[in-house]
Amino acid sequence: MQTPSTEGPIRTTALVLGVMFLLMGVIGFLPNFVSVPEDAVSTMGFGYLLGLFPTNYLHNAIRILVGLWGIAASTSLVGSITFNQIFAVLYFGEALLGLFPGANTLFGTMPIYGNNVWLNALTAAAAAYFGFVKPAAMNKSAGTPTA
Repeated sequence: MQTPSTEGPIRTTALVLGVMFLLMGVIGFLPNFVSVPEDAVSTMGFGYLLGLFPTNYLHNAIRILVGLWGIAASTSLVGSITFNQIFAVLYFGEALLGLFPGANTLFGTMPIYGNNVWLNALTAAAAAYFGFVKPAAMNKSAGTPTA
C-alpha cells in the first residue's frame, strides 16, 4: 500500500517539473528575460531565455502546456507517474534530437540545441527515475505484482 510518504516524491517531481516549465514558458514571453542575438533575424520571437536557453514563441507555448499538465498531474499518484513517464520519454527524445544538425531545431519549428540539450536530459532523467524506477521499487516492496 502506498502511503503519502512513499508517493510524495513522485507527486512532488511532477509538480516541480510543472511549475518549472510553466515559469520558463511564461517568462519566455517577457522581453526582459529573453536576449536576442545581435546578428539574429527576429523570427517567431527567437531569443535566449535568461541568456542561456534558445527559445521562440512555439517553444514557450509548449513549455506552458507541459507545465500546466505537470501541475494537474501532481494531484494524483497515477497522474504523476503517467506524467513522469511520458515526460521522460519525450524529453529524452528531444535531448537526443538536439544533438543532431538538422533535427536540433525540431525540423525548423523550435530550437532544442545548446543548453536545452542538458536541461532536457536532466529533467528527463529525474522524471524517468520517479516515473519508472521509484514506482517499480514501491510495487516490489509492497509485494504487489508489476505488469
